[in-house]
Amino acid sequence: MEKYTFVTRSSMPSYEEYCKAIRPLWDSRLLTNMGEYHQKLEQELKKYLNVPEVSLTVNGHMALELAIQSFNFPENAEVITTPFTFISTTHAIVRNHLCPVFCDVKETDGTIDETKIEELITEKTVAILPVHVYGHICNVEAIQEIAEKYNLKVIYDAAHAFGESYKGIGVANFGDASAFSFHATKVFNTIEGGAVTARDHRIYEKLYDLKNFGIRGEELVVSVGANAKMNEFAAIMGLCNLKHITEAIDDRKRIYEFYLKEIQEVKGIRIFEIDKNIVQNYAYFPIVVSEKYIMERDELYKQLIQHGIYARKYFFPLTVDQVCFKNKYRNLPLPVAHSLTKKILVLPIFEGMKEDIQKKILRVIRG
Repeated sequence: MEKYTFVTRSSMPSYEEYCKAIRPLWDSRLLTNMGEYHQKLEQELKKYLNVPEVSLTVNGHMALELAIQSFNFPENAEVITTPFTFISTTHAIVRNHLCPVFCDVKETDGTIDETKIEELITEKTVAILPVHVYGHICNVEAIQEIAEKYNLKVIYDAAHAFGESYKGIGVANFGDASAFSFHATKVFNTIEGGAVTARDHRIYEKLYDLKNFGIRGEELVVSVGANAKMNEFAAIMGLCNLKHITEAIDDRKRIYEFYLKEIQEVKGIRIFEIDKNIVQNYAYFPIVVSEKYIMERDELYKQLIQHGIYARKYFFPLTVDQVCFKNKYRNLPLPVAHSLTKKILVLPIFEGMKEDIQKKILRVIRG
């Protein structure tokens, strides 16, 4: 058994498969600038995600930041979002000179509470930015209805939801745009990378300029942009991993279901509700440590570390409570989010995880 078990481990093709795939690139020395493999991965992802437009980026954060920027919102406008997320979500809003308005989340699955969105809308609101946290897809129907009623854009942070679907519709099709992370820790990775999906080709065109300095020709720059392109080595890793994504998700399902079966018997440990309309990717296995459990969340976290198991307190503290954001925006009650952040613990789950490691984790949890 391995000495340490981390919350995740990167899925990768065989060394031989990746080396064979990069050999033509190595020989060509054409390593970047949205070349052959970048274009091929965009096309393959369009098919896999069943979405009209995919724009690859250097990482998931830039995918979200540029997705927001592509809508040209006025400075200091408000974006309704969740505080129960990775800090990148809030950074992307603030770095676009917009004001995050934090909406509480649901006890059942940690996603934004759609019943509390409407009361937060003001004349300055321009968008809703929810997160499909842990792969639990938000109430996309209710959110879309609110957005249409108030003429708002919807941009999803879908970093946790790659390959998922809701009622037979791929998650990338909801809202005006969705941002994905292909970081090494994700179900699907390109080592480091990300993508924005959209149904409107105009968004793709804006993203092309934003991620490539606005360059449209050797002597033509049409707009101000950044450098956020995915390189060819990363694109090839993505092409390799995409070939094995079905077996990777199937293996995660095996691990997820073993946890689910065993942990439901532990008093004081709660699992988020699973919507049967969602085809999951089994990216995370979060548990909620309630007051009825034999110890507090932080004590369980320490106990696991003593056994070489590195679970994570995703997401603690809330983004609204981080030093860089605390007391800077509208002070709104967030009782559920504040409660969840003190109880949540994400257990290790990754492709190839051995059952004896899971049994070790469960022994610690059972005390």
